[in-house]
Amino acid sequence: MRYYFAPMEGLTDRVYRREHHRFFGGTDRYYMPFFSPTVHRTLTAREARELPRADSVPFCAVPQVLTNDPESFLWAAEVCRDLGYAEINLNAGCPSGTVVAKHKGSGMLRDLSSLADFFDEIFSRSPLPVSVKTRLGMEKPEEFADILALYNRYPIRELILHPRVRRQFYEGTVSGEWFAYAVKNSRNPLCYNGDIRSLADIRRLEEAYPRLPAVMIGRGLIADPGMLTGGTDIGTLEAFLNALMDDYTAEFSGCRNALFRMKENWAYLHSRFAGSDQLWKQMRKTTDAAEFRALSVQLLHTCPRI
Repeated sequence: MRYYFAPMEGLTDRVYRREHHRFFGGTDRYYMPFFSPTVHRTLTAREARELPRADSVPFCAVPQVLTNDPESFLWAAEVCRDLGYAEINLNAGCPSGTVVAKHKGSGMLRDLSSLADFFDEIFSRSPLPVSVKTRLGMEKPEEFADILALYNRYPIRELILHPRVRRQFYEGTVSGEWFAYAVKNSRNPLCYNGDIRSLADIRRLEEAYPRLPAVMIGRGLIADPGMLTGGTDIGTLEAFLNALMDDYTAEFSGCRNALFRMKENWAYLHSRFAGSDQLWKQMRKTTDAAEFRALSVQLLHTCPRI
């Protein structure tokens, strides 16, 4: 089984991917947080930094695109091809209200006729294989029967399914029933995504679906970066977090935005340490980098790992 790191906006940027690979590894592919092409057909300075040449990093990375315009998607695919990437991923799963309101992300699942028109264009003209990250639908899981029937009409490189509907965001439970339906009925290779928090969760999936090619992990890997390589020891985790803080401080030319990014990581990390709530509260409040580092070390070495 292949293991993928999910794209997470504000978390799994190129700095994080680089340091995670250096300290932990175990990931077969890193999917990048999406970029959204504009009518100007140019990458912003930030997008250009986040989309380095594929051969400039020592691991496999896959760019993700958020758009409902086929010409914009095709332009993005050409850019990614020219940068040496072997695949491009369509985001048809983001549940954000601002994204859905523009009929992007999971908002594309509302109108299957328009989605079919979009697919007709991109699958007939894309210079790269296209994978799709999706949900079961907008409101009800039963919507997925028609959505999968549409997906089955196209040569999708890999269908990455988060078995929730958009309305759930990340709440409630994933639908094992509808993922099983996908396993039985999908004509394209499947990847499971959603609520994988431990190796035991992965083993249960492997037992339930022994022919499943891949799983994608997001929040679980942020909380336990060494999950795929036997667990996260405190010394390696401390070195990893120090490297992240140093890199972000250099990246953002100061500590303010670096602290913000580190707090985004710790929002997941602290949940794996018993009795960490008070220290985490102090970490959230502080604006001083030295105090934040000291509190981080205190939490790592005094709160038992769960």
